[in-house]
Amino acid sequence: MTRRAWELAVVRVFVRDWEAAVRFYRDTLGMPPLRIEPRFGWAEFDTGGCSLAVERLAEDDEEARELVGRYVGVSLRVADIEATHRELRERGVEFLAPAGRQPWGGVLAHLRDPEGNVLTLLGGTPDAGSDAG
Repeated sequence: MTRRAWELAVVRVFVRDWEAAVRFYRDTLGMPPLRIEPRFGWAEFDTGGCSLAVERLAEDDEEARELVGRYVGVSLRVADIEATHRELRERGVEFLAPAGRQPWGGVLAHLRDPEGNVLTLLGGTPDAGSDAG
């Protein structure tokens, strides 16, 4: 079997109100847009590596009920989680709970976008060079 090199390119977050989601990720969270395609309901944002895309689903799409407004499993590393948490709260971002230290050493804070999708801020992690096992 040939060994392949994998690179995570894009993580998609599904929404119904695409314009509101674009404003949230671009203006409220401050993510620089890489590409905004209103015709296709696609917006891609720079997160420093893998990009985060916001994809519009049709209101009458059965799949939308399952994919919108859920925990999406995306963790966004920030340099200063306390300052970022405070700043985003001041901008009206809803957090599920205060930022909290985890047993493994990191600090997590879960936020909700306008569609109800839950993303995680990640901070205070051990050195990237440590042995992850």
